[in-house]
Amino acid sequence: MTWNALRLAAALKEMQKDVSIFLMNDAVDLARESCKPPVGYDQDLKQMLKDLIAKGVPVEVCGSCMARCGLYRNEPYYEGANKSTMAKLAEWVASSQKVLTF
Repeated sequence: MTWNALRLAAALKEMQKDVSIFLMNDAVDLARESCKPPVGYDQDLKQMLKDLIAKGVPVEVCGSCMARCGLYRNEPYYEGANKSTMAKLAEWVASSQKVLTF
């Protein structure tokens, strides 16, 4: 699912649509340098997310999830993936015309 979400985000960005990403639960590992693709997996989801950040897609990552979710608990998020809050997510949802969840 994550792979498809990142592919869709990239396609929308190519169409010059506004795209914002908020990572929660175990998805927060994508915002950590320690995250590596499993052996034999042909996609690097962390790199896909970094590519979106480089193209100007804002990425916010649940601050509460930092210590409680993912394989790499308590590891910081890399630059461009901003530690964030539920209030920020609520603000994004309230101001959006469309919200997709994966």
